[in-house]
Amino acid sequence: MTEPAHRGRASGTPRRPPTIHDVAAVAGVSRGTVSRVLQGGHNVSPASLEAVNAAIAKLGYVVNRAARSLVTQRSGSVAFLLTEPQERFFEDPNFTTLLRGCTAALATHDMPLLLMTAGDEAEQRRITRYLAAGHVDGVLLVSSHRGNPMIEQLREAEIPMVCCGKPLGQRGRVPYVAADDREGAKDMVRHLVESGRSRIATIAGPQDTPGGVERLYGYREVLDEYGIAFDERLVAYGDYSRAGGEEAAARLLATAPDLDAVFVASDLMADGALTALHQAGRSVPGDVAVGGFDDSPAALTTRPPLTTVRQPWDRISSEMVRLLLAQIAGEAQPTVILPTELVIRESA
Repeated sequence: MTEPAHRGRASGTPRRPPTIHDVAAVAGVSRGTVSRVLQGGHNVSPASLEAVNAAIAKLGYVVNRAARSLVTQRSGSVAFLLTEPQERFFEDPNFTTLLRGCTAALATHDMPLLLMTAGDEAEQRRITRYLAAGHVDGVLLVSSHRGNPMIEQLREAEIPMVCCGKPLGQRGRVPYVAADDREGAKDMVRHLVESGRSRIATIAGPQDTPGGVERLYGYREVLDEYGIAFDERLVAYGDYSRAGGEEAAARLLATAPDLDAVFVASDLMADGALTALHQAGRSVPGDVAVGGFDDSPAALTTRPPLTTVRQPWDRISSEMVRLLLAQIAGEAQPTVILPTELVIRESA
């Protein structure tokens, strides 16, 4: 017996993706109502909003971002721009933590995040051209060294941006979100002093970064507060890397062998400092107490576990995204500075 011809779409023919018109038909509303739902649900009744969302779920409708961008003149995406060499992204857990938080915050707005790194001038030029061409609506700028050319280039291109950390030398011209580096450092150094330590050294971060500058200020202010004389021999500088922390700690031990505590401006450098102290035969915290900064995943893997200053990474991420989206919408936004928290573990 001959099989009856199949009615409708021929077998093997690709199914047409659902359109906004299909969603409107299934929901029983106008195309304009569907469009308003897709743009945030403003001026849409609860019943219509529920009907449209149900239709989208039933049909498996996906927004055509290319078509939308032709109408709105927006790309619907944001860049996470790290102005450091690529290897730093993989070494420093703070960057991946921040990226994860920003991705999650943008997901609630159905916006993708593009990861970009610009560690040298050639990369910065290429990325500036790409961003200026309108491929993203805004930039979350991470790791802003003093004189970072990307800030001025983005400003000249009139691309909305928010910095992670205070951009040095900008005098309020660029919105940013930061932890209170100075107060966090002061909390740590007070803890070391009140634990009975008197020869407290520090491994400061690069002095062209906000964390490097502010955390060193905090260290010095607490020494003054307790009447402890500042000693240049107790200060070394690192680059926020594990190797940089190890080298700086070795220099401190050579110039000030009587030190009994070290405040380190990042957990990663503190991990390196612990290695140097162990190699020198110093016990932690018996001979030398060690405190870090960040409360990154590295703080839990050191031996002993690291006393540190916790940065509120989830809040930093969400506030950066909030400020950037507001800027994209044309709203001026203020700077946000968030409190830190002293986390006491076994190293100090």
